[in-house]
Parts: sequence; C-alpha cells; structure tokens
Amino acid sequence: MRLLPSLLHYVKLTSAKFNIDESHSVGHSMNVLHHAHDIFVNSVDKYPLMKDHLPVIYTSCILHDMCDKKYINSTEGLRHIHDFLQFKMERNDILAVKNIIGTMSYSHVKANGYPELGKYQMAYHVVREADLLSAYDVNRAIIYEMYAGLTVEASIDDSYKLFDNRVLKYIDDGLFITDYSKQKADEMHQEALKKIEAWKKIRQCFENNFVYD
Repeated sequence: MRLLPSLLHYVKLTSAKFNIDESHSVGHSMNVLHHAHDIFVNSVDKYPLMKDHLPVIYTSCILHDMCDKKYINSTEGLRHIHDFLQFKMERNDILAVKNIIGTMSYSHVKANGYPELGKYQMAYHVVREADLLSAYDVNRAIIYEMYAGLTVEASIDDSYKLFDNRVLKYIDDGLFITDYSKQKADEMHQEALKKIEAWKKIRQCFENNFVYD
C-alpha cells in the first residue's frame, strides 16, 4: 500500500480546500514527520512498544493539522480523516490517530492535560513532541501571521510575543517527555533566540537603508 503518497496528497488537497496556509500544510507535515522519526529512533530502545505503533505515529504526524480549528471545524476535519483512512488502516489504529491529533495541541494540553490513551500513550507523546519541536521555527510563526492578514512588521512583532509567551516556555513547562526531545528542544530554543536576534538586525538594516550597525 502506498500510504505515504496518499497521506501527503490528502494534506495537499485538504489544505487547498480549506485555505490551510504553508505554515500548517505539506511542508509542516513533513517537518513534524522527520522530528517524530528522530524521536522514535532515539527512544525506541526505551519504549519498544512504539515499534508496533509506527503507522499511527507517522500517519498522525502527517495529518495532524487537517482538523485544526484555526482552519476547519475540528469535528468535521476528524470525520474526513476517518473516511479517508477507513480502508487504509486497522480500525483501532484509525481511532488512535483521531485520539492523538484531537488532543495533542498546545491549547488542549494546557487546558486538559494529557489524555489516557493506553498502549498508544507514547505514540501520542512522540507526535505531540514532534509538533512542539517544529514550533521553534521563527520563520514559520511569521509566515502564519502574514497569511492571517497582518503586515510584515506586525507579523514579526507578534511572533516575538508568541515565542516569549509560549514557545520559549515549553521546556520550563515540562512539555517534553522523551530524553531526545528534551535535548533537542534545548538546542532549538537557543537557535530560536539567535534567529530572533538576526531578525532584529535584518529589520534594522532595512530601516537604516542597509547600513549595518
């Protein structure tokens, strides 16, 4: 079964249908998928049950924003995902995918904590952590705000606020479970700080008619 092309094609078509911009569409799905792969490779010896749940992990990574309430009614999005997967995966795995992507968002976790997903619990954390790691991309945050209709200047400023109020608090908030993600988050935290400072210098160059100070 050529599941990977089908999943990515679904994201492409759904993104076009519901105006899901590039900050949450195919490129983002691929980034989250790669983060999850790295988490899996570095954590599977400690959590061997994850071997059986790799289809759930990878599928959840690719589809997770296709029911994002910023773009689509979440219930409707999950129903479309169920219909898409019903002849491609086992019933229990489909339910696990829906449970993971329906409860993994930052806002849901902050409001409700982690769900109890039984044998799929670590699969849930791998997908959730992979999505959190992708949030350290400052440019992605700016792109989202620009597509939301803000000016470039306002998009950059709002992204600074997002990082100050949320992303740069992920580690202190204890949102990472796996050892790999804890280490990677620390690295990406530092890279994000550097990127923010670089943006400040870039903006200054434009404002000073490209005179670097």
